[in-house]
Amino acid sequence: MQSNKHLLVFLFVLLCGRLTLTAQEDRITPLPIKAAQDSITAPLLTADLLNPSNSVDSVEVDSVSGNQPLLLDKIKYKAKDYVRLSQKENKIYLYDEAEIYYQDTELKAGVIVMDYVKNEVYAGRIKDEKGVYTQLPFFKQGENEVRPDSIRFNFDTQKALIWNSRTEQQAGAGALGSDAMNVYAEVTKKENDSVYFLSEGKLTTSKDTVDPDYYIRVRKAKFVPKKKIIAGFSNMYIVDVPTPIALPFAYFPLTTGRVAGLLFPTFGNDPQRGYFLQNGGYYLPISDYVDLSITGDYYTNGSYGFRGQTVYTKRYKFRGNVNVSYENLIRSQRGFDDYNRTSSYNIRISHSQDPKASPYSRFSASVNLGSSQFYTNSLNQVNRNNSQTNTFASSISYSKTFPEYPSVNASLTLSHTQNSRTQTINMSLPTFQASMERIFPFAKRDGIKKGILQNINFQYDVNAQNSITTTEEDFFTSKMFEDARVGARHRIPIGTNFKVAKYLSVSLNGSYEDVWTLETLRRRYDADQEAVVTDTIPGFDRFNRYNLGASLGTVVYGTFNFGEDKKIQAIRHVMRPSIGYSYTPSFEQFYETYTDEDGEEVQYTPFETSIYGRPSLNRGSSLNFSLQNTLEAKVRDKDSTATEPKKVSILSNLTFSTSYNFEADSLKLSPINMSGATEIIKNVPINFSATFDPYAIDNNGRRINTLNIKNGGGLARLTSARLNTGFSINSEMFQKGGGQKKPDERGAQDPDYGANPFELEGAEDGQPHFQKEKEGGGGEENPIYGTQVPWDMRLTYVATYSNRNREKEITNHSLMFTGNVQLSPKWEIGFNSGYDFKNKGFADTRFNFKRDLSSFRLSFDWTPFGRYERWYFFIGIKSSILSDLKWENRSQPFRGRR
Repeated sequence: MQSNKHLLVFLFVLLCGRLTLTAQEDRITPLPIKAAQDSITAPLLTADLLNPSNSVDSVEVDSVSGNQPLLLDKIKYKAKDYVRLSQKENKIYLYDEAEIYYQDTELKAGVIVMDYVKNEVYAGRIKDEKGVYTQLPFFKQGENEVRPDSIRFNFDTQKALIWNSRTEQQAGAGALGSDAMNVYAEVTKKENDSVYFLSEGKLTTSKDTVDPDYYIRVRKAKFVPKKKIIAGFSNMYIVDVPTPIALPFAYFPLTTGRVAGLLFPTFGNDPQRGYFLQNGGYYLPISDYVDLSITGDYYTNGSYGFRGQTVYTKRYKFRGNVNVSYENLIRSQRGFDDYNRTSSYNIRISHSQDPKASPYSRFSASVNLGSSQFYTNSLNQVNRNNSQTNTFASSISYSKTFPEYPSVNASLTLSHTQNSRTQTINMSLPTFQASMERIFPFAKRDGIKKGILQNINFQYDVNAQNSITTTEEDFFTSKMFEDARVGARHRIPIGTNFKVAKYLSVSLNGSYEDVWTLETLRRRYDADQEAVVTDTIPGFDRFNRYNLGASLGTVVYGTFNFGEDKKIQAIRHVMRPSIGYSYTPSFEQFYETYTDEDGEEVQYTPFETSIYGRPSLNRGSSLNFSLQNTLEAKVRDKDSTATEPKKVSILSNLTFSTSYNFEADSLKLSPINMSGATEIIKNVPINFSATFDPYAIDNNGRRINTLNIKNGGGLARLTSARLNTGFSINSEMFQKGGGQKKPDERGAQDPDYGANPFELEGAEDGQPHFQKEKEGGGGEENPIYGTQVPWDMRLTYVATYSNRNREKEITNHSLMFTGNVQLSPKWEIGFNSGYDFKNKGFADTRFNFKRDLSSFRLSFDWTPFGRYERWYFFIGIKSSILSDLKWENRSQPFRGRR
């Protein structure tokens, strides 16, 4: 008997309607005689039932004249060994693989005896040569199925007696799919189509009904199909051992689908808040499209919390959910020094529209807002995974496309970002955006565009928004709107491109912007106050700006061949140099002046509060340089049958860029930026970047107009650098052949050649975990491990360097890792942690232990140290039908570390 056993409470026995008996093209017209009694007595067995001398191959039955029979359809029957008709006893005997069919009813068994006068049928098992019972009866009527040891059924009274019945009932569909309730009863009496009585029953969700790992024993019960089971004394057994979990009576709802009901809470004790109930509440299916669940927490010191969640969906239209949470937490007791009270809330909304609902319009929402410390202060385990959240973000948008040429995309968006550390909230209520598709005024819409004229194109877009910046304290108050800024920006980009000398690509571009605002500033010096006074002037105003640019680029290829007999046959280098020029004029016309206390004129712009920036006073005229490189090699394939060499990417990208500003009085050359990426190690992408400054710095760390090489340094100073990579490894990568087996090589018969000890024989999913052996030829699989344990790990490495002021400091040097180790087919350990090499400490570290106990699920979540140090233990039934049969226990975080 296995130790991995499961809990569940459910019950179903299936027998309905009229039973139909069938024989091979034989028909019976029964006499219209009713049974003398309603009750059913012992089975109908005769002394010569198994007498082979009575066996016949076929039976010819004479019809019996009389009144209209009660069996209104043909009865078909057959048997492998023999079929015998006894007109003296008015019975039909079928032996070995016997079958009877009547209307929507079928009965299969080792032996079947039918009394066609009383309209009764008996079915039972038979013994094989070794004395083992085989061919247990199978009774099906409609969608109901029963697999008993024996059964007796009366067609007239619709009553039945069933011995040792085993049935499976799909008890409903949940988020994780349908769950089956398996029911065993020593004796079942069918009173009518809607009422059954059970004696000595077992209810379980375990697949093994003969030897379940757990079950709920009911002495007597009344069963109403698809509605309920009302039982007397019920006791839970685990591995046939009774537990203290018992009830004097029990009620098991059997309604399929979503049904209203209580959500059982979790019990526990908090040293600061006393005993508590968590996550208890009520579930209500409002309609076929919407449901609602309300849960809450209560602590004996007065703390409480509640959560409301609704999920809605409509096929081919939309789906979404709304979650509202509130917690009022009291620490200690009133009158003590450490007493305090905090309240927090969180609102989450998600809505998505099915693309089939409307091809040209779409509405979506993703909202997450609330108190900054909601997740970190919450004591509920359901919020544990979000305790590291530092930023809340929300977006609600509606977009529409107008497909007529030129097509226009328009959207209206409400956005929100909230920093949980600074408690600063930025919102846009709302943002309106619209853009028109690119138009080529001098070319046909579907034609090929050639030359400078036909490639001239322009677009138009507009962006308007109401921007609000506030704090969590002023959120949802009138103060949050005091510093709101409203504005709009219209932009028309225009450009063209053409070829010069066949290999040079030239692009010309320009952009015009018109910025609108609903308030401006006026500054003046007030002699009475001896201070500069800034007045906010409401009303519409505008300014414009524009820029021009041009670029020239090409592609240069270089190949270095080393010979086909070499391991590295060739290296290919691709360079994409480009040079560009940009010009931005000065916009002094949008600036004003005031006279300060010293009589000097101070210049300012009334558009300082514009959402889209202020007009520039500095004229820009700069030359931009960039060089992009890719490097790849042709390598001889290790496979001797390969006809082509492999291509290996050495550098997927290596880019240098800088610019020279003609208008700057000094420091004309900007820092040189470098960025690159490589995957020289297979499946290990490496990204790197750096900044080099050609100018020197003074003792205060400020850039001076002296080249670094002239100041005694190198050609350029390394001011910053960054390196990051992330990759996954697993146990298969360290096995011979990398866990892969080619179909045309030895493998199935030679486990020592390129074999993967965790690969399932004949598996096609390519996900080896453990081998399986079959014991005793009975077909039962016993999973075992080879010499290695399956595991996987994901690592992320980041390192940053700063040297802007000769500090030569590594500002970030960390390794984050997460993974799983499968100790056995049913034991799994997960971990999530990281190490900060700079500060010499671990990040938030968590271990998760999981055990599959067949019908039960066991887990242990442990944070061994740090701010969120805690543990959480859970064991419960996996099936959603009896998911409330569980036990949870947890520690509480250290309050002093909050």
